[in-house]
Amino acid sequence: MKLIGIEEHTLTAEVRDAWNAIDLASADPSVSIHSGGIERRLLDLADERIALMDETGLDVQVLSLTTPALHDLGVESVGLAKRANDMVAEAIARRPDRLEALATLPVAMPDEAALELERCVLSLGFKGAVLCGRVGHRNLDHPDLRPMFESAAALGVPLLLHPRTPAPEVRAAYYSGFSAEIDAAFSMFGLGWHYDAGIQFLRLVLSGTFDRLPGLQVILGHWGEVVLFYAERLAVLDRFSGLEHPVATYLRRNLYVTASGMFSPEYLARAAAIVGADRLLFSTDYPYQYRPGCDARRFLADCGLDEADRTAFAHGNWLRLTERGGGPTISGSRITDHR
Repeated sequence: MKLIGIEEHTLTAEVRDAWNAIDLASADPSVSIHSGGIERRLLDLADERIALMDETGLDVQVLSLTTPALHDLGVESVGLAKRANDMVAEAIARRPDRLEALATLPVAMPDEAALELERCVLSLGFKGAVLCGRVGHRNLDHPDLRPMFESAAALGVPLLLHPRTPAPEVRAAYYSGFSAEIDAAFSMFGLGWHYDAGIQFLRLVLSGTFDRLPGLQVILGHWGEVVLFYAERLAVLDRFSGLEHPVATYLRRNLYVTASGMFSPEYLARAAAIVGADRLLFSTDYPYQYRPGCDARRFLADCGLDEADRTAFAHGNWLRLTERGGGPTISGSRITDHR
């Protein structure tokens, strides 16, 4: 059974150097975790990556730039994004049987980001794009950022909403008071990352993004970034939201959910109950969740799904989601059908 991991990360030396040039680590502690063996595996797009895929049992990795991506960079991010995407495209050309990609976008420049997404999908064959939460002080539902979402909807490709570290003032209020190491971990992979990503998705819902763009599809990792476990409470918002549909509709119509290496049958069952088994995607969250001897196929075999749903989880849902690419696209004020 073909096994495709759709949240598998990369980094380029140029992006790392751009983070260091603005001392981003002082504002976002996630920059500091990209070191040692983690950094080596992020930078590698060849032998070690493929060998560890074989060890884990993963047939295909869908590559995406790791958090915080280019969200804290300005006009220089346009060139950085293009070069990062071209580098990944070259790696895919060497191993098209093992690698796919989500585009890196210069998100601080939304019009340019929309065009780069179009280039990556139509010229490079990428499957969508990754966004890492806030752009500066703007949440993803900010009107300035709409061109990226409009482009994704017109292209018919998904956006992975990846976690990023909460804003410094949020960390100070909720994730501080221990040692520097505990504060940082608490605000990132301990919990803060996941609340932040889930909130970004809910802001898209509550802002009416999916009413304006009903075909837009987004992906949340880590079994829905906490959101799915509070679906009953979120339903209370229906009384106040003024949206066209209940929140539950957007969870089943516009959201896909992936494992991100959290190999829990219980979490899988909860996600399937909320979004449907046809919206579950596999991923290992490489290299962060890589552990020697960790067997993705063992989890797949024991996950509790029947054969048809297990096949869909392993690869079928991803193939169905991404076969939409190559549809109408936005270019300036024009919509062009490339099919």
